[in-house]
Amino acid sequence: MAHQNWLITDDGSHRPFGDADMVEPGRYYRLFRFLTELEDILDTFHDDTSRLEVITPLVRKLLVSSYWLQMEYSAPNPATGWSVNFLYREHEYPITVQMVSWLPGHHSTIHNHGTWGIVALVGGQERNRLWKRAPQPQQPDRLEQIDELILNPGDIVALTANAIHSVEPLGDEPTVSFNLYGVTDFSDRYEFDPKTHTAKLF
Repeated sequence: MAHQNWLITDDGSHRPFGDADMVEPGRYYRLFRFLTELEDILDTFHDDTSRLEVITPLVRKLLVSSYWLQMEYSAPNPATGWSVNFLYREHEYPITVQMVSWLPGHHSTIHNHGTWGIVALVGGQERNRLWKRAPQPQQPDRLEQIDELILNPGDIVALTANAIHSVEPLGDEPTVSFNLYGVTDFSDRYEFDPKTHTAKLF
């Protein structure tokens, strides 16, 4: 099955980009080198889309070259249905690197991240529902579902800062993903309730 890179934007639309099956040959690509190259990219590119299009191939290269990363996750917590294992956070360095796992039968809230983000599916299968803001005079946080994507191992979604999605594992096995975000505090991240048409920080 061919892999795919998807760019998801603030208005809920998505498009494929890049050559997802093209991995640059070369020596072992270490996490420290990946993070150093990220720092250079952030200094050079200043809009979400440009950053995501440059960083996504490096994420794929990292996962293909550094298989140990794919095992750096924790089993999902049965009480919450998910777990997060932080691979890298550093004070005043605007990057968070995580491994996230979800149990089947659970799902995320509808949310944005308040920053650009890249999610690479490592194991399992996952449905991403895509939403956009559709404010009304009495419902400023009203949403509309625009589409959905089914992700398989090797697929990557790149999200702009105010892209809104929800995540649901499919099948009988947990999903595992490598998640990269352009902040460490998530102070602009919101979750949305489509029944009450409200939003709150989380």
